[in-house]
Amino acid sequence: MDSEALQTFVTIHRAGGFSAAAQVLNRSQPAISRRIALLEEELGIPLFERVTGGVALSQAGRALLPHAERVLAALKDAGDALGDLQSGQAGSLSVAVVGTLASAGLTRVLKKFAARAPGVELTLRTATSAEVSELVRSGEATIGLRYFNDRSPDLIGFALRPEPLAVACAPDHARADKRVARFADLGDEHWLAFPPPPDFEEPSAANIFAQFLLRGVGRFRWTAIDSLTAQKRLVEAGFGIALLPESSIAEERAAKSLAVIRVGDLDAANPVTAITRKGGYLSPASRKLLEILKADFRG
Repeated sequence: MDSEALQTFVTIHRAGGFSAAAQVLNRSQPAISRRIALLEEELGIPLFERVTGGVALSQAGRALLPHAERVLAALKDAGDALGDLQSGQAGSLSVAVVGTLASAGLTRVLKKFAARAPGVELTLRTATSAEVSELVRSGEATIGLRYFNDRSPDLIGFALRPEPLAVACAPDHARADKRVARFADLGDEHWLAFPPPPDFEEPSAANIFAQFLLRGVGRFRWTAIDSLTAQKRLVEAGFGIALLPESSIAEERAAKSLAVIRVGDLDAANPVTAITRKGGYLSPASRKLLEILKADFRG
């Protein structure tokens, strides 16, 4: 069982099929199929099952996957460490972040990082919190920025400043820039919110429902909207109100296209965590970015 076989196996799983994996690896499909056949012959058990539209991991494949990902991530770490040592250059850094955290707070962090680590080639990709964890665990991303902590033994989490939430409304809303005593007083409003899990796999999506439940309000009117941008546009147009990250509505408030309703008993925030892979190689640039995130990130 060599690294090429494991890379082929993992790529087929991530790409969803042999043809797609062949394109990713720039090899022919027969070569991919043959490589997996040899690996399955060596192990004495099939790793994939044919399903409608592609392939899925067999029970053995599911058992092998996390070990294969750890081996490939360790090999990448070794290459990165040696490359940094040999070249003395800044190198590259891959970061995965939940889309709603890619706001002005992250921009400030990245500007400081660019000034302190010139020459670093930084790539940034967005994903859900669960996907961010998987990208870091598999070595595809060195640092992840997600909501809540992931207590997986493969990951290390660093708590950052929480992301405060505010009730956003249209500027001409009857309660715009006014104060209500209790969050429950807004139970008669029409709310716009992310679908709760399992329909929308993001831990922060359940926050609005938690705020009502904590205050004994079990029913309220709401519409599921799975896009932060769409929620803001609908709130601006007067179709409802929404509990949104303060950082995500800062520009709209400055432009006076959104306002807020101040709530006396609301002190809500989404926990934010930076994660790395336990035992993974952290380059000087990676450590520098982590330091800046811990000191300066504000959601």
